Amino acid sequence: MTYCVGLKLNRGLVMMSDTRTNAGVDYISVFQKMFLWEAEGERSITLMTAGNLATTQSVISLLNERAKPADERGQPSILEAPSMFQVARLVGATLKEVIADQTGQDGPVAETPFSASIILAGQVRGGEPRLFLIYPEGNFVEASADTPFFQIGETKYGRPILVRAYDPDMSFEDAVKLLMVSFDSTLKANLSVGLPLDLHVYEADTFRTGVRQRIERDNAYFDMISRDWGDALKEAFGKLPPYSWS
Repeated sequence: MTYCVGLKLNRGLVMMSDTRTNAGVDYISVFQKMFLWEAEGERSITLMTAGNLATTQSVISLLNERAKPADERGQPSILEAPSMFQVARLVGATLKEVIADQTGQDGPVAETPFSASIILAGQVRGGEPRLFLIYPEGNFVEASADTPFFQIGETKYGRPILVRAYDPDMSFEDAVKLLMVSFDSTLKANLSVGLPLDLHVYEADTFRTGVRQRIERDNAYFDMISRDWGDALKEAFGKLPPYSWS
């Protein structure tokens, strides 16, 4: 299983993904699920994946292959698409292509064992930072003021804090703290999501990779967030009035 989140803020984009994959309780391994492309001064693109590992790795490989110089490929490139909308179309088409190749069908594929979904975030010069959720069928939706963040994978445990605490004007530091609480809740509830976590913070109009970090198992700040958030929840619960039978 997987957990990935992309937040759209007024000051930029914040993305976080776990790295755990499993094929049963006796086979758990670490695989990167966050990938970045950059043409400094012109665009920065981040992509996070969830679903069948073979499918997502094939998608990333094709996107990398097609990002080579034009004389080395024959397909459109996400480093040349004129807008983030066109990047989303290319990524969606690539995902649909890979799933169709694996399943031998061109119709709806959301329930196949080769299914995958993608969060795409970034900015191309001439446009604003944008955030998309791409479905296995290749279609996609874009984040808005009403839907300012996207999750893929094991979404239900980490969603409540995002809904309650998200603020488009929040600082990058608070956004990272919010995501850590969301991931801690998910890690506590589902063993198929696990550390390390990958983080990318993109500041609007910089057109280059921003702060990129891997949060390891021994990260002191994440340990503190996990401990203090648990204590704060217990304290808040204790302050609620007791249920009355009358």
